[in-house]
Order: sequence, then C-alpha cells, then structure tokens
Amino acid sequence: MSISQVQEKFRDPREARKVFFASFIGTTFEYYDFIIYGAAAALIFGPQFFPTGDPTVSQLAAFSTFAVGFVTRPLGGIIAGHFGDRIGRKRILTLSLLTMGLSTIAVGFLPNYSQIGVAAPIILVVLRLIQGLAVGAEWGGAALMAVEHAPAKRRSFYGSAPQIGVPAGSVLANIVLLALVAVTGTQFDAWGWRIAFILSVVLVVIGLIIRNNLHESPLFAQAAKVKTARVPILSVLRNYPVSVLLTLFGNASAAAVGYLILTFILSYGTAPKIGYSRDQILTIIIISGLIWTASMPVMGLLADRFGRLKIMITGICVQFLAVLAFFPLFNTGVIALAILACTIGLVANAASYASLPSMFSDLFPTNLRYSGISLGFQFGAIVGGGLMPIIATAVFAATGNSLFIGIYLAALTALTALAIVVSHSKAVTTKIANAESTLLDGAPATPPQAPVR
Repeated sequence: MSISQVQEKFRDPREARKVFFASFIGTTFEYYDFIIYGAAAALIFGPQFFPTGDPTVSQLAAFSTFAVGFVTRPLGGIIAGHFGDRIGRKRILTLSLLTMGLSTIAVGFLPNYSQIGVAAPIILVVLRLIQGLAVGAEWGGAALMAVEHAPAKRRSFYGSAPQIGVPAGSVLANIVLLALVAVTGTQFDAWGWRIAFILSVVLVVIGLIIRNNLHESPLFAQAAKVKTARVPILSVLRNYPVSVLLTLFGNASAAAVGYLILTFILSYGTAPKIGYSRDQILTIIIISGLIWTASMPVMGLLADRFGRLKIMITGICVQFLAVLAFFPLFNTGVIALAILACTIGLVANAASYASLPSMFSDLFPTNLRYSGISLGFQFGAIVGGGLMPIIATAVFAATGNSLFIGIYLAALTALTALAIVVSHSKAVTTKIANAESTLLDGAPATPPQAPVR
C-alpha cells in the first residue's frame, strides 16, 4: 500500500481543512512569541539587560540571547520527535504551545538588570532556552499534521499551513509592537514592551481550544499499528543521515533570509548611518511580511500544479539575486525601496519555503518522520537563522560594508539549491519510497472503526 493510497483511504476532507487552519493558527501564535523576543532583542534588551556602555557590545549580547533559543530547538525537536513518533503528533503540539506561551509571559514580568542585577540576563537566557525547546517541538508536528492529512495531490499547499504561520506571527508581533509604541510613547522602553509578551496568554488559550478538537494523523495511526521505533532519533541517524543533512541545508537559507528581515534590520536600519525611524522599520517589516504571508499558499498551489522542484528552484534562483541586491536597495534610506528589497527577498523565499514540509516529509518514513524533519529543520534554523543576526552584526562592525552580508546569504542560498535538487533525485526518493512501502504493506487492510483523537 503506497503512501498516497493510505493518505486517500483514511483522509477526511473536513478534518484536513480543520488541521490546515489549526496548523496555521498554532504556528502563528508560537512564532509570535519567538519573534517578539527577537524584536525586543533588537530594540530593548541591549541597554536593559546588558548595559555594557558600548552599544555594539550590548547589541551583540542581546542578539546572543536570541541565538541561544536556536541552540535548544534541535533538543526540543528530538524530544518531541521521540514521543511524536511513538504516541502521536497531537499531544506534543498541545504541550509545545503551552510551554512557549508560559515562557513568553514570564519574560514580560522579568525585572531588568538595574532592578535585580546579573540575575536578570541569566533568567532571560533560561526563558529563551525554554522558548527554543517549545518552538523546536512545534514545527515538526504542525508540518506533519498538515501534510499527513492532505489530499495526495495537494501536499505542498496543505503543507504550507505552518509556513504561513511564520510570517503571520511576525506580522502580528510587529503590529502589536507598533501599536504599543504609539500608545505608550516614551514609556515603551520602560514598560510598554512588556505588554507584547504578556498578551501571549490570550493566544495560548485560543490555540489550546483549537488544537484540542483535532484528530490524530491518519498516516501515523496506520503506521503505528505496524512498527514504532524504540528510539526514533537513533534510527534516523543510523539509516537516514543524508536525509537529515538535506533537511538542514534545505532550511538554512530560508531561515537566514527570514531573520535578516524579521530581526537584523530592526537594529541595522535604525542606526544613524542608515537612518530609518523605529516606526518606519516596523512598517517596512509589516508590509513585506503581509505580502510574504499571502504569497506562501500561492506558492504551495503553484508547486502542486506545476511541480514542486520547478517552483522551488525558480524561487531559490531569484532569492540568490535578491540577497545580493538587498543592501544596495535598503541602504538608500528610501522606504519604498526598502519595502521592495524585503518583498522581493521574501516572495522568492516563499517559493521554496512553502514546499519544505512536503519535501522534508518525503525524506523519511512515517514512523521516523517527526524525529527526522525536526532534527534537520532545527539545525538548519541554527545555521541560517540563529547565527545570522550575530554574523551580520559582527561582519558589518568589522568591515563597515554590508555587501559581505549579502555574499554570506548568497552562499547559504546556493547550498539550499543543492539540497533541494538532491532531495528530488531518484536515489533519495527511491530509498524512502521502498522504506515506506515496506512499512505500510504490513499494515492492517481496514481503517480504524473510530477516528483516532
């Protein structure tokens, strides 16, 4: 029994639409929490939690705490993958949402350095580590729930649901920040920013209500009747190391481009040399983020219609050119050109990013898939997203020339292009298809009498 046959046999169209919406909403809320921290690291945390007297050093320290969250993302993916491949996707997603929300709310109440001294940055780092665990657990489950419920011929579109949530979470975070800047005025730096973190309590409640009403993945339910690995991550590393590497580099440049625009330009663009105001930068990110959000499902549909490989490679080629042109356009100080630079980069990014869940799902068999895609995706997020603001800040401070940042991003983009091509090669796809066939051929021929919740 092929993966497509199983997917169609047990697929519930109404449930698939519910899962699409739930994956989008859940990931939006998770990334609101994750991005709001990145924005605060760029705008607030330097002087409040790392008062060194040197603005560059303080900014690097703040971005370092942002990067720390990426360090624990693979661990979160490994833990979630272990239980997600053994007991199911749904329960892990609920736990990840709750963990993320509580750690974000705690940041909103955390005293700063002037109030409790060195304990402030230490607690801030611990909370960021917890955020990393939560978001590491989130993405793999949300992606698989969407892809494994999808119609066989619309896997890229349905798989784009958690990808849409990433820019949507960013847009929501920046809208909240922009509103708080307007409402709290000169008090934003003192306490207004904290409201953005405390508001997460509302998002957690909504997300938990939505996720509690979902059914378990039908592919997982079927595969679990045949075989579950005792330690899925060991099986992944032993049998599918190439797939892990392809997942890592497949995500690296997407994460780098995303966090270039979502976090780095907040501090870079508001520096005196470039000269955008804080409101202007937030507006630039919101407008380009909205276009990025809207382009994601469109790219998923195009991938299903014209072929996933063709759309992904077209997007990655445009992204290669876009990152080289980004800073020459952005550095003009003209808002329209800055929006154009961000928009071109993000829309090109969407052409490959929208299809990553379906591509990564095809690199692992069902009983190891949560562990496999979580591990590769989260290490790719470290290589691309977590280190990007630090590398960019350090490179610019050392050279005074942003062209080198563009070259760095272009090199990552080339690696992603290679990963995409190899992932669609016959050698890789045949190996996974054979493993999936072996797994599913032993599955019982009849579906469960009642839906698995």
